[in-house]
Amino acid sequence: MNIIRNFLAVVALTTSFMSATQALGQTKSSPIKLTTVVIDPGHGGKDAGCVSPSGKTMEKSVVLDIATLLSEKIKANYPDVNVIMTRSEDVFVELQGRADIANKAKANLFISIHVNSVDGKKTGPNGYSVHILGQYTSKKKDLYAGNMDVVRRENSVIMLEDDYTTKYEGFDPSDPESYIFMNLMQNAFLEQSLRFARLVDQEMKGGAFKASRGISQDPFYVLWRTAMPAVLVECGFMSNPDDREALISAKGKERIASDLFEAFRKYKKEYDGGEVSAEAAPAPAPTPAPTPAPTVERPAKEAAVEAPAESGILYGTQVLASSKKMSESDPFFKGHPVKVFQVDRLYKYVIDVSGDLSEARKSFSTAKSSYPDCFFVKIENGEIKRSK
Repeated sequence: MNIIRNFLAVVALTTSFMSATQALGQTKSSPIKLTTVVIDPGHGGKDAGCVSPSGKTMEKSVVLDIATLLSEKIKANYPDVNVIMTRSEDVFVELQGRADIANKAKANLFISIHVNSVDGKKTGPNGYSVHILGQYTSKKKDLYAGNMDVVRRENSVIMLEDDYTTKYEGFDPSDPESYIFMNLMQNAFLEQSLRFARLVDQEMKGGAFKASRGISQDPFYVLWRTAMPAVLVECGFMSNPDDREALISAKGKERIASDLFEAFRKYKKEYDGGEVSAEAAPAPAPTPAPTPAPTVERPAKEAAVEAPAESGILYGTQVLASSKKMSESDPFFKGHPVKVFQVDRLYKYVIDVSGDLSEARKSFSTAKSSYPDCFFVKIENGEIKRSK
């Protein structure tokens, strides 16, 4: 029951946040803008995170350096963007506290920066990975297999907090049942989170690290409790000599921060309504494989599962993006006519599709009261694009 109350509290927070965002004037005369980003350097203070074999290099210091560089780049290039760091020095910040900072600021994007590692004397695993909220859904794999070791390690920070059993209302980082309700929250910002994750994966490829371990959906607590698009980036392995060299060197940190900034730049351009270059087109969907191949295929265009029968440009209101296929008669759609589109493994649900721009805008204005996080889209040649 405690976890259920926790889940309901996050639902309320998400709805409140999106309603507040709409109320702040994201209308035709005041277009949507990415105005606030929260950068979260993992660990800190009494929580060192991963430590190098020599004991001289700690994750908490490396990620703070990278986060600081990224913050400076965003501030220098986008003075109108409010950049908030969950910590700017070597202090311990609770996981819930990190999410609270982002939620209170009504951030448009949350970027959590970490470093990976493996136990024992293994040095082979290498490369960066990008994570968004969710859980594995492959029927051929254990739901808690694959990345759960890294998930448990990052979530176990909770146990360093005072009175964590009361504060987190029964959430146990080592208990698979504690992750069940996270799965129910993965839809709210899945599409936007996946979009930014793809850009990060693209930009970091060929940079400071030799391999990309791909994008995956995982139940990280800090991503669960943030009411906005959010990603967690594992910047290489502290246990791998080559990765560690990139993490320790000033050149390596600069390259990581530059790649993350470039992903932010492209994401902001699209978020603000501009066109994104071909390099930023959708990449392959998240894969549950724990160690995907270093090379990733070129991005593929969006393919409609059920494209509208009408020809030409159409408009509508996207109300949901989900990794699960839903019936068009589902009560969630409240009787609205709905079209279902698929981008890789992600389903996009668009209601009140019309070739009449004025009529579609009226439907969008009406839909906002029932779907606070919906947005207006243009449909052309079976592809969906966010539109002003």
